[in-house]
Amino acid sequence: MNSMFCFQCQETYGNTGCTRAGVCGKKAATANLMDALLCRLKVLAQEREPNRELGRFMVHSLFLTITNANFDDARLESQIRQAAELAGETTATAPLGVLSCEDADIRSLRELLTYGLKGLAAYADHAAVLGKEDDSIYAFVFRALAATTQERTAEELTALVLECGTVAVKAMELLDAANTETYGNPEITSVRTGVGTRPGILVSGHDLRDMRELLEQTKDAGIDIYTHSEMLPAHYYPELKQYPHLYGNYGNAWHRQNMEFPAFNGPILMTTNCITPVQESYKDRIFTTGPAGYPGVPHIADRVGGRPKDFSKIIALAQKCPPPTPLEDGEILGGFAHHQVLALADKVVAAVQSGAIRRFIVMAGCDGRQASRTYYTDVASKLPEGTVILTAGCAKYRYNKLNLGEIGGIPRVLDAGQCNDCYSLAIIALKLKEAFGLDDVNQLPLSFDIAWYEQKAVAVLLAVLSLGFRNLRLGPTLPAFLSPGVAKVLVETFGIQGIADAETDVAAMMNGQ
Repeated sequence: MNSMFCFQCQETYGNTGCTRAGVCGKKAATANLMDALLCRLKVLAQEREPNRELGRFMVHSLFLTITNANFDDARLESQIRQAAELAGETTATAPLGVLSCEDADIRSLRELLTYGLKGLAAYADHAAVLGKEDDSIYAFVFRALAATTQERTAEELTALVLECGTVAVKAMELLDAANTETYGNPEITSVRTGVGTRPGILVSGHDLRDMRELLEQTKDAGIDIYTHSEMLPAHYYPELKQYPHLYGNYGNAWHRQNMEFPAFNGPILMTTNCITPVQESYKDRIFTTGPAGYPGVPHIADRVGGRPKDFSKIIALAQKCPPPTPLEDGEILGGFAHHQVLALADKVVAAVQSGAIRRFIVMAGCDGRQASRTYYTDVASKLPEGTVILTAGCAKYRYNKLNLGEIGGIPRVLDAGQCNDCYSLAIIALKLKEAFGLDDVNQLPLSFDIAWYEQKAVAVLLAVLSLGFRNLRLGPTLPAFLSPGVAKVLVETFGIQGIADAETDVAAMMNGQ
């Protein structure tokens, strides 16, 4: 008998499902609490009409259940109690756990919709933190989540899945506006990967408001602030890069925490998802905040009354620690979000028309532990001259330190930012379609070779499909939650396919396949 069942991430056991403990590190009890929370949220979605308060609670609660966000059972139990109180006395019910639905295709569509909702909820939560909200997003989350409890046909659920993609675009656009209006449009920036001589604080996750408040509170503290993994793009924003003690980026993608965090020597702040099981070598100097949580790890409380979070404990600890141990000493170039790339549009269009740029390859998405992900490094290495990689998310760590050169002054790797910034890549492609006077975005010299790991990537995939993009490669494996029937529809309708080997796929993409 299974102790749990979860197959929401790419690394799920055997690409079928985790049944005893999560490959991500969560225990069966934690997985079951997440199922219970999701069940309560589905009841709440049936019983209440969404308002701002309920909408914020709903998206934040869904965010807690994303892979590698929260491992803290006490936090999950508290959220379950709050959901029950908000729903009030009710006769509404909801299925508990993935396997409660016996029909494989209906189960697959319900889970695809649920994971898409989790992803767009993360984006909506980030935007809400910066004061940007859209009631229609909250309304859809409630309506779609309630639909997963009802008898719906495959056609009805498919329509909701596609609508989820449309709403995900809206959520990503909202977050883009929140970030750029608050911190300015990202600029082309060269980020150091070496270390200084002062103590430091390492910030990982995605929350830029946490970063801004920490920078402000440490500007006279005699310490440096470093980014890790998905926080790298903080260096691209004018309002953040103005702080001289935002020193550089330390390390690589999220899954290397157990190797990189011990060497940092100072405290680590996890702001959202992407925390991995905490190791003894740094457990006395890691903190969580926002949706992130881990048992036994101090949690920085949320803001009250609009006041900043209090990072004084982290700062005091940092001042007692030695400087980071160097891991490398180089630079990473980034800051190619849509505003910056469109400022270079004439140059890009001219390079395409002259044949200097033959093809764009979108290699956005997530990184992960599996050895098969070296495929993405191999693809980047084997792409011929005349190709430009468009990227966002931590998948870039597979190739953003390769010396791939430039094309007429245009770097061959254009990093738009976090996975949250995949919206930029879509905008760039749509604007290029206009610039070339094309009727269909799929007529562009553009191929997709996407890496996925968790539920935000699911939302991005649905968003891309809703914008009309077709013929996407998705790897390193297709999602385990896709039944054969649902996978067949995605392949035949949208041209989604798995990956082969780097050489085969590069040749196919260069031929527009």
